[in-house]
Amino acid sequence: MTAGLRVVLVTCRRGRKAEALAKGLIEARLAACVNIITNVVSHYRWQEKLCRDMECMLVIKTRASKLKLLERWVKAHHPYSLPEMLVLPIVGGSKEYLRWVADQT
Repeated sequence: MTAGLRVVLVTCRRGRKAEALAKGLIEARLAACVNIITNVVSHYRWQEKLCRDMECMLVIKTRASKLKLLERWVKAHHPYSLPEMLVLPIVGGSKEYLRWVADQT
C-alpha cells in the first residue's frame, strides 16, 4: 500500500494563497489531505541575493501516479516563478489512513 503513496512538500506565502492552493489540490483530487504549517522561516539564495522569508509549508499526501499532474497544477497556480516541490516516499503508517489517502486520490 505505501509503495504508491507520497508526501509532497511545497512552500508558499502565508495567508490566502496557501489556503487556495490546499483547497484547489483537494478539489482536483490531486491530494487526499494538505496540512498548512505556518511560520516557516526560509533562508535561501535567489538571483544572487541572500533572502529570508516567512512562509507556509504545504504537506501534501497523494499517490505517486498523480505526481506529474500535481506538479503541473502547482506550477500553474503558485505565485512563485520557481515553487519548491520535494517528493518523499511514504514507508509506513496506519493501514486505514493510507487506504483513505489512496481512495481520495
